[in-house]
Amino acid sequence: MAEPQLLFDYTGHLPECPTWSEEEQALWWADILEGELHRYHLDTGEHSVLCFPEEVGCFALREKGGFIVAMRNAIWLADKRGLLVQKVCDNPSNPQLARFNDGGTDHLGRFYAGTFWGPGDYNGALLMRIDNDLKPTVIQCDIQGHNGLAFSHDKQWMFTSDTPNGVIYRTPLDEQGAPGAREVFRQFQPGEGIPDGAAMDMEGCYWSAMFDGWRIARFSPQGEQLAEYRLPVRCPTMVCFGGVDMKTLFITTTRENMDAQEIADYPLSGAIFTLPVEVAGVKKSAFIER
Repeated sequence: MAEPQLLFDYTGHLPECPTWSEEEQALWWADILEGELHRYHLDTGEHSVLCFPEEVGCFALREKGGFIVAMRNAIWLADKRGLLVQKVCDNPSNPQLARFNDGGTDHLGRFYAGTFWGPGDYNGALLMRIDNDLKPTVIQCDIQGHNGLAFSHDKQWMFTSDTPNGVIYRTPLDEQGAPGAREVFRQFQPGEGIPDGAAMDMEGCYWSAMFDGWRIARFSPQGEQLAEYRLPVRCPTMVCFGGVDMKTLFITTTRENMDAQEIADYPLSGAIFTLPVEVAGVKKSAFIER
């Protein structure tokens, strides 16, 4: 069985939302707490950084170039240099208590962004969608910390996770991609880790970064664990597929809230890892504006 390997010599604070650019053959990701978007070109090893005025919870590449970026207070369109050019909408949560977190696009090129309820005292977060005409809609509530957004290749299911509550959900989608009633896909017990960011492969399996679990896990369409891959760090945050054949899994990890001793013991916390896999991943659409 293959083992995760370092992508390159880098550690961040809270790397998240890895996103593969097929056009550039490069990996993009956010460092949420540093307010940064990073790009790493695999062939040349070039690493560049764009800086934003607030935390970048999640983002997507735009079909027209640039990014759609969910920051703490609002979702914005940004150009390829990272300059904010148009506000899409405000954060519908209380931005002092809930920043944007995990997000991505569906097969219609619509952008989804969820929030994370900072106080952790109840399920005060939500998931919203930005349509192709830039209309914002809140589509799910009763979440403490949104994560794990992924869409099945057959376009029938949306998967999400609520990390603090240790649960993965799946939600049926109609022909227009409208969500039905969500249902529990898998509930986790203490000691297993809790489900963070995720991605889908072409066999309908769900790959989850198991935060606080030292591992990445692959689950069947029925929720059965099929495989796990151990990591040399405690807290992976998200995975995405990329590479020429979409058979490379990129894994972000964090060192947020770790003390000096843990960082000294596990210095790769915050690094990005790669893992060769046998089944190709589902490609992410760019955000499409009309």
